[in-house]
Amino acid sequence: MYIVFEGTVGTGKSTQSKLLVEHLKSQYPDREVIRVREPGKTPIAEAIRTLVQGTEFPEEMDPICEAYLYSAARAQLINTITKPALEREAIVVSDRCFWSSLSYQGYTKGTGIETIWQVNKPIVESCLPDLVLFFDMPVEIGLSRTFDGVGDKHELNGKEFFEQAHEGYLKCVEDGRFAKKAVSINALGTIEEVSTRILTQVNPLLS
Repeated sequence: MYIVFEGTVGTGKSTQSKLLVEHLKSQYPDREVIRVREPGKTPIAEAIRTLVQGTEFPEEMDPICEAYLYSAARAQLINTITKPALEREAIVVSDRCFWSSLSYQGYTKGTGIETIWQVNKPIVESCLPDLVLFFDMPVEIGLSRTFDGVGDKHELNGKEFFEQAHEGYLKCVEDGRFAKKAVSINALGTIEEVSTRILTQVNPLLS
């Protein structure tokens, strides 16, 4: 079972993905449950994350260059951790997936969702998420909760940028190619309220 949390910045994805992992480990003590993040988790993928998100260059990184770097990190994670875990029938919970590339490099930066899908398709087509939970929240609220000290330069983009990204995510939810199931989750409310909405979607898939 491969469950992904997606959305723009500050929507609570990381908090909720950690809570879900804790819940699943408690409810299914005999099943392996692992949490991953994109980009990251492996040493190579983490190095790419630092390069793309935490390094300042004297030139702007081209969106296609950015997309290929993210896809390289994704290939390393999927082929060394995610796929082997799924083959062991583990439950994999991921903070982001290739949807982020479709939305940010594809839709928001104007390269095109289809172009970025073709970049990622050879990597992800045999490992599509069973469930993508898109955290739907007004962009201005997410931005007010953004700065967490992780040094992601992309979080410095303004409201218009993330409103475009939000639109890109909604297009991904509507497109049936990118997950076995995709739903929008109302990300407003208390941590407990959002967690309950998530479990309403997750529990039937595991029963």
